[in-house]
Amino acid sequence: MIDTLDRRVAEGEERIRLDVTDTGIGVLTLCRPDKLNGWSWEASRQLGLLADRIRFDESIRVVLLRAEGRAFCAGIDVTAPGGAITGRSPAERTHRYYEGIRWVHERFAAFARLPQPVVAAVQGYCLGFGFELALMADIRIAADDAVFALPETGIGVAVDAGGDLRIARDAGAGWAKLLALTGRRIDASTAERIGIVQQVLNGGELEATAMEIAGEIAGNAPLAVRAVKRSIDAFADAGLAEALDRTALAAALTLTSEDAREGYSAKAGRRPAAFEGK
Repeated sequence: MIDTLDRRVAEGEERIRLDVTDTGIGVLTLCRPDKLNGWSWEASRQLGLLADRIRFDESIRVVLLRAEGRAFCAGIDVTAPGGAITGRSPAERTHRYYEGIRWVHERFAAFARLPQPVVAAVQGYCLGFGFELALMADIRIAADDAVFALPETGIGVAVDAGGDLRIARDAGAGWAKLLALTGRRIDASTAERIGIVQQVLNGGELEATAMEIAGEIAGNAPLAVRAVKRSIDAFADAGLAEALDRTALAAALTLTSEDAREGYSAKAGRRPAAFEGK
């Protein structure tokens, strides 16, 4: 893992950048396009730091989440430092994964529970953790080249950041199970049809439209906007916190399984995995 107590971001190590416009829009940009904005422990840490900053910044009335390059986020960056968690025994390793995933959930919760609404603009690959991050936004718009998937079960692990739960909330349990159990990819038009995405646009229109929507929200009364978000979330997210704790345990148990070892090995070797359920 990484140093979870450090609140600094070393020069050149930014995973996410915050810029604030003079119209009250806080623009969060995933800024590792050379890695397809792959997610990591460090990205989770930086997201939490920026969420803490945004939360108490009254000049920010709305957040726009976007990404540089041809992908929003293609999932986990397997080359990132501190990716693997070790332990002196299988039980200790499972415990450490459980606490690590709970720590990630806390960082994500700081973002998902921001008082300011979040608009996500998605292009290209939006996979795994990237998909789960986008699902934490209040409004999602996508370019017509966007591709969404939760591929975790194909490598032997459970979905670990609540993406399947949020799909169940927005699109129904059937779609959540279909996507999470098969790892199937869906295009932007399908995502819009089932309610995961609110609008699909030509790629050249994505940035301008996202800024326009964010600007409309920023122009409304901030106390009323925040109250509406809280009320809707209280209804829509009922039971989410308890379910996320079960998610963390399921992810920890599967991440330390033999199936996960086989799944990652098969992916690296570009071969079909031979899972044995152990």
